[in-house]
Amino acid sequence: MGSEDAAGGPTIGRALLAADRKEPIVPLARGLRSGGVELYATEGTRRYLEGLGIPCHGTEEITGITAWFGGRVKTLHPKLFGGILAPRDEGGRRELETLGLVPFDLVAVLFYPFEEALIAGTERPEELLERIDVGGPSLLRAAAKNHRYVVPFSDPADTESLLGEMERTGGQVSPATRVRLAAKAFRRTALYDAAVHAWLERVADPTTPRLADLLAFARSGEGLRYGENPHQRADVLVEVTPPGVPLTPWPLVCLKGDALSYNNYLDLERALALVSEFDAPAAVVVKHATPCGAASADDLPQALQHALGTDPVARYGSAVAVNRPLTLAGVDALKGTFVDLLVGPSFPAEVRERLARRPKLKLVQGMAPSRATPRWEARTATGRLLLQEADRRELVSSEIKLVTRRAASEEELRSFPFAWKVVRHARSNAVALVRGQATVGIGSGQTSRVGAVRVALEVAGDRARGSVLASDAYFPFADGLEEAGRAGVRVILQPGGSIRDTEVVAAADRLDLAMYFCGWRVFRH
Repeated sequence: MGSEDAAGGPTIGRALLAADRKEPIVPLARGLRSGGVELYATEGTRRYLEGLGIPCHGTEEITGITAWFGGRVKTLHPKLFGGILAPRDEGGRRELETLGLVPFDLVAVLFYPFEEALIAGTERPEELLERIDVGGPSLLRAAAKNHRYVVPFSDPADTESLLGEMERTGGQVSPATRVRLAAKAFRRTALYDAAVHAWLERVADPTTPRLADLLAFARSGEGLRYGENPHQRADVLVEVTPPGVPLTPWPLVCLKGDALSYNNYLDLERALALVSEFDAPAAVVVKHATPCGAASADDLPQALQHALGTDPVARYGSAVAVNRPLTLAGVDALKGTFVDLLVGPSFPAEVRERLARRPKLKLVQGMAPSRATPRWEARTATGRLLLQEADRRELVSSEIKLVTRRAASEEELRSFPFAWKVVRHARSNAVALVRGQATVGIGSGQTSRVGAVRVALEVAGDRARGSVLASDAYFPFADGLEEAGRAGVRVILQPGGSIRDTEVVAAADRLDLAMYFCGWRVFRH
C-alpha cells in the first residue's frame, strides 16, 4: 500500500488496469512498472501486457473469478471495490487488513467502445447493448470518489504528465492532480452514460429530438481574453455530448493575429452561417454580429467588392467571411478597408504573405458545416439555457404569392432567395435592400419595422432606387412600405399575416409596388 506524504500525497505502489482498447494503456503500464508499481489487470488486459513483457497480476487472484455470463461480470466484486474505496486512515487500514483486501493506489480504465459503435452505425440494438460497459465506469467512479487516496485515470492523453510527475516526486501524485483527474473521470462516466441515454431515447422515440442531450460541455482550451467588455470574464466551452447530437464545434484555425475574443466568436458565427448559405462565390461583412453587407457573384473579388461597398462606414473594423479560397485579387478588393477579422476556407501562402502586412488583422481558416447538417443554437436567459433548431428552411417559389397588381420582373424575382437569406441573418427588426445578388442597404436591430426601413434607406441612398426589399416579418402598418416606395424601392418580399395586410397591400398598389407574401417569418432576436 502507498505511504502517505503530506506534500505530494500517497505514493503509488499498486495499480489496477482495465482496458477494452489495449494499445493506449501500454505506455502507462510500462511507465508504472518501471517505477516499481505492482500491476493488476483484468484477464484480457493482463494477457496483452504480459505478451509485451510487462509483468502483471490478474484480478482473478483477488476475486476468484475470471468472467461470468460472457464477460458481463468480472470486476463487479466487493474485494476489488473494497480495495479501491477504502480510506487509508488508521481505521481504513485496519479494516483492509481484517478483511484481507488488496488496496489500490491508481485505477486506469478505458471503457468498452459504445460511442464508437454508435457512430459507426453498423451494429444491431442487441449488439450495442453488449457494448455498454458496467464494470469499467463503476471502477472509475469508485476511484474518483476516493481520489484523496486513489488516482483515477481515464484519458491516455494524461500518461506523459502523470508519469512525469511521479518520476519527479518519487511516485507521488499531488492533490491538485488528483482532483483534476477525478473531475475528468466523472466527466467521462457522465458522457458515457449520456451516450447510452441518447441512444435509448432515440430507440424509444426516434421522431422527437432530445434537447437535454445537449447539456454536457467541456472547456475547449482556446480561452478568451475577456467577454463582451474587458471587465467581463469569459471562456470557451465545446459540446461533448453523445455522437449524433449536433452543436459540434466548427473547425477554426487562427493563422494570424491575437487570440479570438468573445465578440470575435459572435461575429464569426454570423458571418460563416450566412456566407455558407451560398453556392456561388460569396462574401459577407459583419459588424456587431449582424450583416452590414453581402454579395454573391461569378468570382470572389467581385463579391467582396459589392459586399464591402454596401456600407462604407459600418465596414470599418468589421469581420469579413468568404466561401472560396482567397486569391491575391481578393486581397486587392480589401484595399482601403480596415478589417478586424477575415475568415475563409483557405489562404494560399502568397495571400498570407500579403496579409502579414496588416498587423492588426486576425486571420482564421474555417467554414460552417454543410447546410444539410442539423444544428442547434443555444442562448442563456433568466438563468436558463434556451435551445432551438437552427433555421435552415429554404425559400421556394411555390410558396411566394403575388398580392399586388404589379408583378416583379424575372430579374427581380431572382433576387428573392438571396435577399431572404441575408435578412434572416440580420437582427430583428430587419430589412435588406438588394439589387441583383448584392445588398445596397441593411437595417437591423430596430424596435419598429419603419425604423429598420429608414436605416436601410439611409445606408443605400440613391442605390435604393429600383431595389428589392426583404422584410424578416410582416409590415404591421403601411408606413414602412410607404417610405420605401417614396425612395424608389420597386419590389417587396415579406411574410404577410398582419391584421392590416389589406391596407398594406392597398398602399403598395397606390405606390405601384410589386409585393409578395411568403407566409413565414425569420426573426433573429
